[in-house]
Amino acid sequence: MAEINRSWERLSNEESKKAKEDLIIFFEKERDEKIGIIGAEQILNHFLKSAGSKIYNKGVYDAKKALESRYKELQFDLDDLIDF
Repeated sequence: MAEINRSWERLSNEESKKAKEDLIIFFEKERDEKIGIIGAEQILNHFLKSAGSKIYNKGVYDAKKALESRYKELQFDLDDLIDF
């Protein structure tokens, strides 16, 4: 079985870099505060650890619900095809 990474480890290097850059810009524009790359990385890791798994799980549950709904629709469609 494949090893499951923690949710905060699921960002690619490019995604992580972009998120840190966005945090630096956000703090500068919205809060008039300057943070460096280390501060941005700490903030990103904190939020990914605290909320990342909840957001990820919500996505999985939503996908599961959509698939279950579609499966039920397919069952009705197939039942309509039965020739009596």
